[in-house]
Amino acid sequence: MTVKNDTVEAAQAHPDTEQPYAELGLKDDEYAKIKSILGRRPTDAELTVYSVMWSEHCSYKSSKVHLRYFGETTTEEMASKILAGIGENAGVVDIGGGDAVTFRVESHNHPSFVEPYQGAATGVGGIVRDIMAMGARPIAVMDQLRFGPADAPDTGRVLPGVVHGIGGYGNSLGLPNIGGETVFDEAYAGNPLVNALCVGTLKVEDLKLAFASGTGNKVMLFGSRTGLDGIGGVSVLGSESFEEGAERKLPAVQVGDPFAEKVLIECCLELYQAGVVVGIQDLGGGGLACATSELAAAGDGGMRVNLDTVPLRAENMTAAEILASESQERMCAVVTPENVEKFEAICAKWDVICAEIGEVTDEKDRYVVVHNGETVIDAPPSTIDEGPVYERPFARPEWQDELQEYTPVERPADLKQALFDMVSSPALCSRDFITEQYDRYVRGNTVKAKYSDAGVLRINEENNRGVAISADASGRYTKLDPRTGARLALAEAYRNVAVTGARPVAVTNCLNFGSPENSDVMWQFREAVHGLADGAKELGIPVSGGNVSFYNQTGDTPILPTPVVGVLGVIEDVHDAIGHDLGSVSEPEVLVLLGETRDEFGGSIWQQITGGGLSGLPPQVDLADEERLADFFVGNNLVTAAHDLSEGGLAQAVAEMAFRYDGGVSLDLAGVHEDEFVALFSESASRVLVATTADRVDGVLERAAEFGVPAVRIGETTEGRELTFGGTTVNIDELKDAWKATLPDLFGHAVGANSVVE
Repeated sequence: MTVKNDTVEAAQAHPDTEQPYAELGLKDDEYAKIKSILGRRPTDAELTVYSVMWSEHCSYKSSKVHLRYFGETTTEEMASKILAGIGENAGVVDIGGGDAVTFRVESHNHPSFVEPYQGAATGVGGIVRDIMAMGARPIAVMDQLRFGPADAPDTGRVLPGVVHGIGGYGNSLGLPNIGGETVFDEAYAGNPLVNALCVGTLKVEDLKLAFASGTGNKVMLFGSRTGLDGIGGVSVLGSESFEEGAERKLPAVQVGDPFAEKVLIECCLELYQAGVVVGIQDLGGGGLACATSELAAAGDGGMRVNLDTVPLRAENMTAAEILASESQERMCAVVTPENVEKFEAICAKWDVICAEIGEVTDEKDRYVVVHNGETVIDAPPSTIDEGPVYERPFARPEWQDELQEYTPVERPADLKQALFDMVSSPALCSRDFITEQYDRYVRGNTVKAKYSDAGVLRINEENNRGVAISADASGRYTKLDPRTGARLALAEAYRNVAVTGARPVAVTNCLNFGSPENSDVMWQFREAVHGLADGAKELGIPVSGGNVSFYNQTGDTPILPTPVVGVLGVIEDVHDAIGHDLGSVSEPEVLVLLGETRDEFGGSIWQQITGGGLSGLPPQVDLADEERLADFFVGNNLVTAAHDLSEGGLAQAVAEMAFRYDGGVSLDLAGVHEDEFVALFSESASRVLVATTADRVDGVLERAAEFGVPAVRIGETTEGRELTFGGTTVNIDELKDAWKATLPDLFGHAVGANSVVE
């Protein structure tokens, strides 16, 4: 049976045929613009391609205006540090000695709500292919997760599937999961955030880019067959808000096969090594339509694609379905004619299906697609790839002033009970239930992962050069003050990298916000972009790329604005990486707090768990203080452990360090703050708790003074299994049990529960 196509010829002959452009997400004016570009109505295939490529997810049509600010604030010195930046599949950083690292974080939010396992799994698969498309070997993943209340029924449905999907796909690929974050908040009920990060390594000279050049060069599609799964997946799901019943949109969610992707990774690396790839693009959101039109738009000629040669796994697929399918584990390469045979041989060696589906033409800016011998698309690829640019209205919300009116938090009558309440809350409790479902040490180059502020990886096995990566965000802080919230996310990720001893060198981001058609949301977005861009400039590290995810809301209620910020740092010898476990030396340790503690509880975890809602201003941050901390840690051989202070403040940092130590800790909080409660639970920025030995304390204090970092000795380790402060004594094992029990009690019935270990 032959599929009947709506051809270019038919579109010209029947200009008045009604088309379902609104159902595909196009506005009236967008449809009119497409007709103006083509000089006729679009064919069904053209309509599909434009609707996919002009979706919010693919076109960035509402965010482009503001994202340009990253370029405006990037100095020549900052730009010189990156080999590939904004606009590429992933940022690439030269880390020295001929080694380069690529990293990127991307959202898969809506698919993960609809079908948690496959949504999260294919989110991992998609970000891994972004890294592959840069010519790199993927070496690790991370995840940033946001869910509704931990005890909500729908969280019980979504979280286990998401975690199982991330672990199932990443573990099967043989990629260590080196860190992440899990947050629970009412704002994410019905719209969880699943942001996946991947890191890859390559030699500088092996960098690959996505472009199609050279008339006569062949377009090769390789990997899995193209099916009906994922049609309109992230491109459509990621461009609309959720209403009741959205969890039933299963056909739009892709289905992943990690074992096929594992083989595809090795196949790609051999193709690169053989020198047979001119340009490369992964197939993710937008499928073949996105990959081929982007390659054509970035090239120096045109492109002709023949869908009749695309390997399919479903019968009677239309041109529109073939182009829009988001079937996983597929890549598209541009290859010179003389290398096609070699390309095919390498694919055959790895049992990877490949097909020649088109070629680069000398018809500049013409993208022609043929199906069943008939032309179904004839359009300028630049108009498909670029899409419209909107200057959405934005305005500071009328409710912002009232939100920022601080309601003083309730002081606890019992600090011991307050500590138990904090560490056992879903906000701060152990994430072992989640992280024990991930393999953290596969490949053998993971230096720091579990219970580390940042994941640390060995990149070069000859000289032990490595990298540290962290990603952070606080939607609560950002809701209170979007500009400061983004700066705080940058500061925390930067600090998490710095405390390992690595020098921060580059930034990536995933900006998760509500509907861009809401002027409040667009104001939040603009403020966050400016805060992040200005902050990166102050720190002198470039934003190498990022992702925008809009329409994160249920009905008219947007999520907390959540700019996830990732920072990459370089450490010359991973053997010098600093951990945060007490007891790494055989002698007692002294604790020193770096940074100033202020009475700052706006947006804090204490405010959240005590029913104080959300009000006030977030902690203030001076990024110069973060730079001074980084300077303090680079090349520092005086400290035995270090842990940044963030959510939960000093109390949480001390508890987490004490849990993995077989002794106790005695604290003297007098030098931290006059109010013991503030000293314990304030979330002031730019603070780190370090441990050292008695003979090195003076050296630590002198080094802190040299770099202008406030420092005060606040305690020491003890032989007993107790944490003491003021007149309060806490049994550490009881505190640890409370910390560990929360998530297993909530989700222990779910898949993967048996994988939790002591």
